[in-house]
Amino acid sequence: MKKLIFALGIILTTASVQQTYAQCNTEKHVEACIPKLQSGFTFLKSYNIDGQGGAKDKVEYSYVFTKGATYQIMICNDGEATDGIVLTLYDSNRKKVASTKYEGSTLSSIAFPCQVTGIYYITFTFEGSSNYCGGSVLGFKR
Repeated sequence: MKKLIFALGIILTTASVQQTYAQCNTEKHVEACIPKLQSGFTFLKSYNIDGQGGAKDKVEYSYVFTKGATYQIMICNDGEATDGIVLTLYDSNRKKVASTKYEGSTLSSIAFPCQVTGIYYITFTFEGSSNYCGGSVLGFKR
């Protein structure tokens, strides 16, 4: 009987945790982000930023950037600010090449002129975020 009650408790706890995470509507944020790309940038890809209510401290994606193109990566979420979501861009050697964290404040987007074709890692971390939820879009121009 104790095993049954213990198992039921675990199942109920897991179900309630999953419900909490399901509240992050990243698609809403992505849809709001696409029209905010600067003039001249073409939408390429969207990224879901779901920190699962604080259970994840980092969300990472990769994309192949092409030399000669300029890429814009934008963060969107509820409100005007980024709610503590920090974007950091790393090259194929995991060397940091750009970040939305700049002089003590957090920007909502970065523009990166690519000098070397290769895989780049787009990492989202949470610094004081209240809901760990957002969306991001990637655009480019030549």
